[in-house]
Amino acid sequence: MNRLALILLMLVPVAAVAQTQDTGLTNNPQGTVDLSQTEASLTRNDFGLSSEAYRVGSTEFAFGQTSGSSSQKTKSHPSNKAGEETKRPKTAGSMVGYVEDGIVGSQVRIRFDAGFNDDTPDLAEFFYAKCSCYKLLGGLVPAAFDPNPPGPGTGVPKTLNFQQLYMTAEYAPHARFSAFVEVPFRWIQPQSFIAFTPFGNQGGISDVRAGFKVAMLASSQHYLTFQFKTYMPTGDASKGLGTNHWSIEPSLLYFQKLSDRASLESEIGDWHPTSGSAGVPFSSSEKYSADVFFYGLGPSYELYRGEKVRFAPVVELVGWNVRGGFETLPGGPLLGVSKEMTGTNIVNIKVGVRTSYGNHSSFYAGFGHKLTTEDWYQDIIRFEYRYSF
Repeated sequence: MNRLALILLMLVPVAAVAQTQDTGLTNNPQGTVDLSQTEASLTRNDFGLSSEAYRVGSTEFAFGQTSGSSSQKTKSHPSNKAGEETKRPKTAGSMVGYVEDGIVGSQVRIRFDAGFNDDTPDLAEFFYAKCSCYKLLGGLVPAAFDPNPPGPGTGVPKTLNFQQLYMTAEYAPHARFSAFVEVPFRWIQPQSFIAFTPFGNQGGISDVRAGFKVAMLASSQHYLTFQFKTYMPTGDASKGLGTNHWSIEPSLLYFQKLSDRASLESEIGDWHPTSGSAGVPFSSSEKYSADVFFYGLGPSYELYRGEKVRFAPVVELVGWNVRGGFETLPGGPLLGVSKEMTGTNIVNIKVGVRTSYGNHSSFYAGFGHKLTTEDWYQDIIRFEYRYSF
């Protein structure tokens, strides 16, 4: 009886194939059956035997423990190359806190700065506009007199502290391109004054920035990115919240993985004011504002890498070279002295840590200190939260 059942088991697949291929049998003078063109399946349960399944068809068929691999034919499925080309390279994300991020991707970022002891805030109109103290110099120093300086005043601040909150949104519709907008809010607190009428603390929206990134090289190991940023004069210059002129900032940004845990990021660029206040003397063709060439370098190392949390110390060296313009020296307007800033160098050291949680969230905390006599501030503290998607 078992032998009869086995014979029936062997005949049923052939009968099934023959039934579906009767046209081929009729037209085939040799009477051969091409089992590779048909699929049929059955189980031994149909005959009260084991529950193992057997298939006859385009890939393989087997009886008992033997598989017909010799008749196997596999069908290849082409990969979606278009989808692969638009897929963004997987990176751990930027680790720096002050050097611009060269990685192209969608993200939202909240950043807070607290700067201390800025003794020349109108330097080249990079932080805020030309001091209003110059409009009081008509009878004192006629050559330095300016009837319409846009900056705060009339007091000449000896030093001031400031805080800035930046809200940034970046969207990348493509693996190599993104656009972003940054809305900053600023608060300033003058600490002391040299001359004229002191002014109080100020606060409000500062100069909004917008721009785009284009990655010329993009992989999981490195990025070479061109960034173009525009500064809009949305801040109230009379309160020290903006520069009162448009500026553009082209730059090159680079990200390189040095090892599984170490990375190096860098930047080089130029902040270019498209206009500015009158220089000193007022009749001079030179503007109070000027180009500021900048650069930065930041190595980092993932000291700890857990299942969800990563921790990376980072050290950054950031520098600026002021290509011209002026600054108001403490007591300068009384003496008719405003220092010309051509070739002035400012260098800062920044030390911080970045902690990443999961695949999207990242936190940064860092401290910066000036290394040169000239400065934008003596010390700065930065906190940042970034969500990438």
